[in-house]
Amino acid sequence: MRTFGVEEELLIVDPVTGEPLALADALLAGHDEPRTATGLSHELKLEQIETQTRPCHSYGELLQQIRRGRAMANEAARQHGARVAAIATSPVASNTHTTPDPRYAAMLDRFGIIATEQLTCGFHVHTSVESPEEGVVVLDHIRDKLAVLTALTANSPYWRGLPTGFDSYRTQAWNRWPTSGPSSVFGSLTAYRRIVKRLLETGVIMDEGMIYFDARISRNHPTVEVRVADVCLRAEDAALMAVLVRALVETASLEMLDGVEPTAVPTALLRMASWQASNSGLRGDLLDFGDFLPQPAADVVWALVDYLSPVLDDQNELELVKAGISDLLARGNGAHEQLEAAERYNKRQRDGQTQTGSPPTNEALAAVVAHAAKVTVRGGAADAHKEPSPMLTRVRRP
Repeated sequence: MRTFGVEEELLIVDPVTGEPLALADALLAGHDEPRTATGLSHELKLEQIETQTRPCHSYGELLQQIRRGRAMANEAARQHGARVAAIATSPVASNTHTTPDPRYAAMLDRFGIIATEQLTCGFHVHTSVESPEEGVVVLDHIRDKLAVLTALTANSPYWRGLPTGFDSYRTQAWNRWPTSGPSSVFGSLTAYRRIVKRLLETGVIMDEGMIYFDARISRNHPTVEVRVADVCLRAEDAALMAVLVRALVETASLEMLDGVEPTAVPTALLRMASWQASNSGLRGDLLDFGDFLPQPAADVVWALVDYLSPVLDDQNELELVKAGISDLLARGNGAHEQLEAAERYNKRQRDGQTQTGSPPTNEALAAVVAHAAKVTVRGGAADAHKEPSPMLTRVRRP
């Protein structure tokens, strides 16, 4: 069975006001213990911190590591009066502070307001492949299904203090970068490398680290890296999404062996599917990945599960996925939970003057962050000290 692992970007927040706090350097200072499981690192902004798992073999193993990483990050934040929250954009408006690093400084100078405002938290799933050649085959076969993952993980309905009308506004903010979004069918590793080389030769991007395709060949690991998801509010949803990604990778590889060619869906249609998933999440229609016509979101999600069923069944994960998807569809994604948290706060106001659907107050947005901070570490506190703390790495890359 293929190994898989994840990277989660978390916000560092004030537990009272919900405001993002530029504390990443403080959280990472002075930690030099040997790596044993998860790790923490810098990101583009000092208001966020990234956790990484090691390669895992099962949902249970990965879930334990995700929870441990979140607990470890939260413990470090608590030492400075802060918390971490698994939300993909900040509900509370604030200025951002770029991590001191020559590369990040160059990005800030080159890309202006895009880099200045880029306080977003994504969720990246790495799945092992036998070779870069196999990895490109996987990229070509999975590109038309990735928007479903955006809808399932959507967890960013607020941006700079305002409701956006999107379930995943992170997707909109992230897609301002020049190489972001869906890619075309590559056809071969040679073609993939040629496209990357040509993008670098344009001088628009600074280096290969800025190849921000929805899915790409990892530069540092023998993996395919899927990058379309918001960071998931709940750890169990994060592990579930990783299981789906691994099944997508394995299904793509089997299709290659069976001589099945990737579906040559125009990239413009993939952009429409991504936009729709970002906008409505699980609330309305998604574009079906078969004919790219609108269908109820739940139907499209279950169609993906059906498509992956042979591999999931073979890996003894089908029932787990069915139960997890049923639960997620019943309670809603992270965006739904954030909006509900604001609604609950409004209803509790003693003056009774806050009306349903009113723009959220700063206090309501703080309540959203408080709810997210609580859910982020649910299930992880008991595991926080079971093993020695891993080394907290100082990698600084977006």
